[in-house]
Amino acid sequence: MIDLLQSILSTLVMAEFVLGNFANVFIALVNVIEWVKGQKVSCADGILTALAVSRIALLWVMLLNWYATVFNPAFYSSGVRAIVYIAWIVSDHFCLWFAVSLSILYLLKIANFSSLFFLHLKWKARRVVLMVLLGSLVFLVFHLAVASLDEKMQMDASEGNLTWKTKLKDIVHLSDMTAFTLANFIPFTMSLMALLLLLFSLWKHLRKMQLRGKGSQDVSTKVHVRAMHTVISFVFLFLIYFLTLVFLVWSFNSLHNEPAFQCAQVLAILYPSNHSFILIWGNKKLNQNCLSVLCQVRCWLKERKPPTPQISNRGIICVLAETK
Repeated sequence: MIDLLQSILSTLVMAEFVLGNFANVFIALVNVIEWVKGQKVSCADGILTALAVSRIALLWVMLLNWYATVFNPAFYSSGVRAIVYIAWIVSDHFCLWFAVSLSILYLLKIANFSSLFFLHLKWKARRVVLMVLLGSLVFLVFHLAVASLDEKMQMDASEGNLTWKTKLKDIVHLSDMTAFTLANFIPFTMSLMALLLLLFSLWKHLRKMQLRGKGSQDVSTKVHVRAMHTVISFVFLFLIYFLTLVFLVWSFNSLHNEPAFQCAQVLAILYPSNHSFILIWGNKKLNQNCLSVLCQVRCWLKERKPPTPQISNRGIICVLAETK
């Protein structure tokens, strides 16, 4: 029964890994091609590209962790575990904070508030996003320092070199777990605040439209709704990811071979894998290029020419130029 469950979970992990890499590679490739062609890349596209690259790294770390904990525990020596843990911290940090920066950018670009402070932030949106990313590096450095010290003490303890430092080891380990929790809780809180402000801005906008006797299908409303879909999906998947990470980190030493621990690993991969598809769906340029690629693949499978000359003659590069 346990072997069957592991086989099912391993199949899900590989499916999420393949689909997630496809979506993130596609996002990065579309924006890189546009940048190579000499076209101007917007701040949002730059963040999307960095987010896609960080998620690719996170997916590989997650796959390696799954392999080591499920199929080859002997591979997880103290040194390898420390390297994987540090790689997880770094990729997880950039994956989360690039997503938070994208949520903040959507908020500043789309929401409408009369506050002078908000208008100032709206005018300096790029600088605000840059400051958020630079400020997050403080959390990363602190977290890496605590995690490195914890891993060093864990390795010394396994070698019998910490007989008199047991209490200190426990304190450092607890500090590492707390830092890991806070490092994920803070970006989650910021994304949730961005979502609530977007909801409030949309409510104010719809109320204004009703007072003016206009419909609710104007351009501003559609932009609000599209941005909210992206942020809501991120907050929802991030909540699942955050809760599973807390469970995984706090129960690693006691439950790392249990089915519940393995199911939590599968749930954690949902965030970097599935949210990228939502980003493609919510981005007009990415959506059009994705449909063009799927159309080409379908036409190639049917061994006939694509229905439009732009796609058949010059392919995805031409489509990128036309959708600009």
